[in-house]
Amino acid sequence: MEYGAKLWPEAVSPTDFPEVIDVVKTAEFTRVFCAEHWGLVADGRALKLDKAEQVNGYPGGYFVDMPSMGKVKIQGQRTLSSNPDATDIFANLNVLFAIECNPDPVDVADWVRFNVANSGAEAALVIRRLAPGDHVHDVAEFRKALRGIKALKTFVLLDYDIPLGKPDHPAESNRMLAPEAPGKALLEVPENDIWRAPLGQFGVYAAARFRFLADARAVLHCSIADMVNTGAESLFDLAKTGPSYVKLRSRYAYPWKIQNEGAPRIGDHSCVRFDSEMGASIWCADPKMEGFWRPFRAGPAKPQTLDSTPEVWRCMAIRHKHLKVSELVPKSSLVVDHNLVKALKKTLDARAFLPPKVDAVTDAPKNERVLIVTTMKDEGPFILEWLAYHRSIGVTDFLVYTNDCSDGTDEMFDLLQAKGHVEHRQNPYRKVGLRPQHAAYHDASESEVAQAVDWVICMDVDEYINIHVGEGTLHELFAAVGEANIISLTWRLFGNAEIVDFEDKFITEQFFRSAPKYIRKPHQAWGFKTMFRTLGHYKKYGVHRPKGLRPEMLEQVKWVNGSGNPVPAKMLRTGWRSSAGNWGYGLVTLNHYSLRSAESYLVKRFRGRVNHVDRDQGLNYWFRMNNNATDDRSILNKIPRAKLEFDKLMADPDIRAMHERSVIAHKARVLSLLESADYKALFDEVTGERLNALAQMNHHFGSQVFADGPDSISVDFHAENTTYDEAPANAPADPKPPAKPYFS
Repeated sequence: MEYGAKLWPEAVSPTDFPEVIDVVKTAEFTRVFCAEHWGLVADGRALKLDKAEQVNGYPGGYFVDMPSMGKVKIQGQRTLSSNPDATDIFANLNVLFAIECNPDPVDVADWVRFNVANSGAEAALVIRRLAPGDHVHDVAEFRKALRGIKALKTFVLLDYDIPLGKPDHPAESNRMLAPEAPGKALLEVPENDIWRAPLGQFGVYAAARFRFLADARAVLHCSIADMVNTGAESLFDLAKTGPSYVKLRSRYAYPWKIQNEGAPRIGDHSCVRFDSEMGASIWCADPKMEGFWRPFRAGPAKPQTLDSTPEVWRCMAIRHKHLKVSELVPKSSLVVDHNLVKALKKTLDARAFLPPKVDAVTDAPKNERVLIVTTMKDEGPFILEWLAYHRSIGVTDFLVYTNDCSDGTDEMFDLLQAKGHVEHRQNPYRKVGLRPQHAAYHDASESEVAQAVDWVICMDVDEYINIHVGEGTLHELFAAVGEANIISLTWRLFGNAEIVDFEDKFITEQFFRSAPKYIRKPHQAWGFKTMFRTLGHYKKYGVHRPKGLRPEMLEQVKWVNGSGNPVPAKMLRTGWRSSAGNWGYGLVTLNHYSLRSAESYLVKRFRGRVNHVDRDQGLNYWFRMNNNATDDRSILNKIPRAKLEFDKLMADPDIRAMHERSVIAHKARVLSLLESADYKALFDEVTGERLNALAQMNHHFGSQVFADGPDSISVDFHAENTTYDEAPANAPADPKPPAKPYFS
């Protein structure tokens, strides 16, 4: 590492950059390939070359041509021996070309063996990047590993012991650079490592092409982790005979389990992600084609358009050999790629581990019992309407968790449990160290009632399932979705409709003003909750959806949205909101009355959110959730049945007394809060002309405004811009349900 300090003493970090990539001698001239960032010129003054003649640029550096000489002196301080032109080695051959950080000989041999057998390759050039402290495999190990590949005509291993990486990047094997690794946001920022970072000195391409590959028939540039499986016409043939180079993306492949932990092999790979088709670019080119080579393309021209796409897999455990599979990729996203398994077995005699198989449930599904799991704190006045409404549409079981109540909510549920209407538990969040909702849902997933029912949904007391099929019952919804076993119910946000005072009346008969159906912001607007069959497809309950997909059960998941259309594959594993390509209310809506009246909002702010005990319900939350632009009364036809159930509950004198007590407590809390200067200021602001107008203008605002709150909007905006009573004319129509259930 002393060479840098000697050659470039003015540099801030003299060992950070190389100076010369290669020196190649031909019969006519000697070419010096100089690295990026390096300002010295070999023998430039002595040769008295013009600048245009002296410097020939390429991406990330330049080269200098001098008279043919065996040795080149660098600024009088160092003499470099030139390397002979070796283009005859690969003349007229189809060549694999890879640039790797200290690769394992067995991996290189497996890569060569696979691609010679399946891509039409005849030879390989591997540039080996070596760093201080590396354990360097002897060339004899490569010879031994490559022995027996009969169709391989030539193999060259070229070592570079100078830093070729990007100076501001960590090692390319670092978990931060694993493209699909989970949890990277929680990792510490890794140290930069110019020796092992992704290639930054593109002069390596120019040097390798000039010294070795100029006379090759075609060159396939890829990683030693890339397995290329082409048909009758190889990429080499296409590159040689076509109008341009060939470019395509490999698909990331992963092991399900590594045979020898810590020493993954190409043959261990058997899976791809079902919810992602990410991959890396590779290319194949005729070296005589004009243009500079780079990692991601072989020239300025547009690559060929292929009639069919060859199979290409990048074996990611080879790129990140020190990582566990679970550190590389969410294992719940992995499914078997049978073509990959077949190709590796045929070529490498590999026998990779596969995910376990699970037989599908063959019993006829039932729709007899539906369970709501919910968490509450100080919701006393709103309990009975919500309970009665959902009983009236077909919910049979309620598992309720309460915590830290001050208005009698917990006592109400104790009473309702004693009378057989619900099952009530104290939220164990303090005991288990989780947020209240998460603690409750974990507990609920292990409960007897959850195991006994047919459907489960985790939802809150300010959410109402609004079914648009038939008479609006769950059984009619289940019939409409056929064999679907998971249903997303997308929120429709209902504002306060400029109602200020709390009244002991049905929420569903007071608040009709809502967001338009098509509204992409705020991001809460298309959030959803999920009703699912208890078939074990997922490991745990989540706030918005079941979580922890069991990939072995992927093919059994039949998930539809609120219009009965299938959700995208990427949503099967993660995601909590609908999108422009996956929204719909054709069968069911989840009406979300998150604010209610302005007075009730003060109480909500006082108690905090159930799932976030340390977060405040302030002005920004009101601004985001108060959507009064349109009118939706579609729930009203279900209210008569709900009132029958409500009346049955209120006919019990104990329940009636408890309800009336909670109403009194709610009103008392409102009065006490209005005596506080802070709460009175909030109340005056949310009931004022400006915020009432802004609640009908959400179509004007984007994500940043909703994040920053109404203070980020000019004070005169509401007076200078229009509100609207309907969705904008250019808004897409609500997607229609399929003519027959998608899963049937």
